[in-house]
Amino acid sequence: MTVVLVADDDADIRDLVAFKLEQAGFEVIAVEDGQSAVEQARSRQPTLAVLDVSMPGLSGIEVCRMLRADPATAGILIIMLTARVQEQDVEGGFSAGADDYVTKPFSPRELVSRIQALLSRARA
Repeated sequence: MTVVLVADDDADIRDLVAFKLEQAGFEVIAVEDGQSAVEQARSRQPTLAVLDVSMPGLSGIEVCRMLRADPATAGILIIMLTARVQEQDVEGGFSAGADDYVTKPFSPRELVSRIQALLSRARA
């Protein structure tokens, strides 16, 4: 089963994303901050991570950079999920190593579709 790490400090969004991913057949690790995201990524080795940009402590951008810098986690696919929609924010997400960037408000079904498409491309 594909494991997806979801890191968002908003419990409602975290629970919604986790619920939709579980419905789609994924195993979900849900955490509420960046430090927990890094720890879970290192210990559980998820296939993909969905990271909120604005979290207490480490931001999603910082988490993304840390995961990319560590050979043990560099291969994790990363989708940024954020309310930050300015062009420089999107550029910052991709320059940190994100594979995709989804802005809030978002469609949970679209997010699941993007995750499935990213996984399909990664397996090809």
